[in-house]
Amino acid sequence: MTMTSHETRETDGLNFFATGDGVRIAYRIDGSADKPVLMLANSIATSMSMWDGQIAELSLHFRVLRYDYRGHGNSDTPAGPYSFDRLGRDVIELLDALHIDRVHFLGLSLGGVIGQWLGIYAPERLGRLILSNTSSYLGPADQWEGLIASVLQPEKMSEFADMFMKNWFPSHMLESENAIVAKFREMVLATRPQGIAGSWAAIRDMDMRRTVALINSPTLVIAGQYDTVTLPSHSVLIAETVPNANLLVLPAVHLSNVEYEAEFLSTVLEFLQSK
Repeated sequence: MTMTSHETRETDGLNFFATGDGVRIAYRIDGSADKPVLMLANSIATSMSMWDGQIAELSLHFRVLRYDYRGHGNSDTPAGPYSFDRLGRDVIELLDALHIDRVHFLGLSLGGVIGQWLGIYAPERLGRLILSNTSSYLGPADQWEGLIASVLQPEKMSEFADMFMKNWFPSHMLESENAIVAKFREMVLATRPQGIAGSWAAIRDMDMRRTVALINSPTLVIAGQYDTVTLPSHSVLIAETVPNANLLVLPAVHLSNVEYEAEFLSTVLEFLQSK
């Protein structure tokens, strides 16, 4: 079945729509239609399932919209490189297809960069904005070239899955037979190398350190004290640059929503429901 731009359909509990450049994007909605919409965006090399642990609580208060990036989860994997202009437009086109004017937006890591892009270039589509464990710049570009070339080599994904786990979780979770870590490792292994490489190319070319000053949405920045990927200093810079932004530092590594779920959820809900 050929899908045209902005057409949507449902398969096996997932919904799909086609972007303007013909890429099929998977999404899911939880929560009743009379609640405000909260959109979630994931870390690189994961799927929308990275939010599974938080959906029950969030969907009590919001109609929760989550999706898989191009190259991730159940979405298509077009050839790279990708750009944040394209990844941001994927969000806009999904909202247009669903006839949703405005959302609250919570993005973690790569999702937080997409959140910054939306805050800069599509502020009319946002209510409140939460930027978790993210950065406005992860240069220099040279470091990404080697990673992009390496991840595209055959049989490299197991090595990269180990790298991601070390970057995302504290040592005590890695040293035990941890079901959460195992789930996330499977998510990485299920991600197509081209999807990771294409997204890393977007990160390579990204520098929003100055332009995030244009964000006028009420903004909460969440940092991980022990995050070695998006350093706490990166969150501090965003919070200092975005007008009137609030900053929360959790004693987490990279996946604050998983490692400190209760604290993460309570802060997110308090911020989203504040007047």
